[in-house]
Amino acid sequence: MATPRLTQQDMTEQEQRELKTLLDRARIAHGRPLTNAETNHVKKEYIDKLMAEREAEAKKARQLKKKQAYKVDKEATFSWTASTHVRGRR
Repeated sequence: MATPRLTQQDMTEQEQRELKTLLDRARIAHGRPLTNAETNHVKKEYIDKLMAEREAEAKKARQLKKKQAYKVDKEATFSWTASTHVRGRR
């Protein structure tokens, strides 16, 4: 199950600021305004990095949830009296 691609609207404000900073750094490094292709390339790289980080966090959360899941005690025996009513079926 692949997660859908992130968009700028899906990002937090901090992530959006980081993307803007990366774009500004690329613009300064080139010494001119970036073309659409260059802008899209920077955005794509950043979004790929964010998606990988989020997937890693989700994987850790799934592993923790699985680890903390209720485990049935194999040593315990089944008790019929616990599942039957004291006064019998009506």
